[in-house]
Amino acid sequence: MMRDVLSTVGNLAVLLFAVTSMLSVGFAYSVRQILGPLRDLGALARALLANFVLVPLLALGILWLWPLDRPLEAGLILVAMSAGAPFLVKLTAVAQSEVSLSATLLVLLLPATVVYAPIVIPQVLPEAEVSAGALAVPLLLTMLLPLAAGLLAHNRWPALARRLAPIARHFSTVALVVLVLATTLANIPTITDLFTKGAIVPPLLVIAGGFVIGYLLGGKDRNAREVLGLGTAQRNISAATVMATQGFDAAETVVMVIATSLAGFALLFPIAGVLRKREPVATARTG
Repeated sequence: MMRDVLSTVGNLAVLLFAVTSMLSVGFAYSVRQILGPLRDLGALARALLANFVLVPLLALGILWLWPLDRPLEAGLILVAMSAGAPFLVKLTAVAQSEVSLSATLLVLLLPATVVYAPIVIPQVLPEAEVSAGALAVPLLLTMLLPLAAGLLAHNRWPALARRLAPIARHFSTVALVVLVLATTLANIPTITDLFTKGAIVPPLLVIAGGFVIGYLLGGKDRNAREVLGLGTAQRNISAATVMATQGFDAAETVVMVIATSLAGFALLFPIAGVLRKREPVATARTG
């Protein structure tokens, strides 16, 4: 009973976090600041390569060296093939890097995941049934739509947007704390079991490797390296969860998705904290 309550609280926290995070970015930045970097075709290609080619290949290679039960492997593969998570906004803020660039990356990766996952995942996991519609609707409603609403407010009512931005950031922080606590408490037995079996190691390796891949492909600009590193490491757990519940019967698949999300929190926020200690980044770009 308590686990069901905690799971419900965690699901609501995910929704609140996604919406308020994207709203806060929209309130704080202009359309030009968000969409401007998309003109850099080389950076776009590197981001797509990192997230949809190299990280999935990394996950498959790790699972070849460290095999798990098939349902657990399926969960990790789903995570590796799902990019564009709203948590990137908070990670970027913690690292004191360029938040507008993290939103740009999300605008690129979210639609790409909706197109990519239903095509590629059945080739790697023939037992999977993945619907593009089931992926697109929650991503649109919880991430892209709030971002668009915030950008509209920034353009039409800039004074109001400036007042609302810190409020939205505060709510996103509270929602993140609730999410981590509720998810951890609801899954303590499962997490303990994964640690006992050593099954938590592959997710940690995928996350760490994703950061290295993104950082190395980020180009010469430090902001771009940090954002792409964090954005490539932080996978889209919401999309992976949708696919795990929709396309797989084994509960262990969802369990691995949840465990990987917790491993991401445990690993990436300290990394963002280390990045925060270097010299402050330059003012956000405007073109």
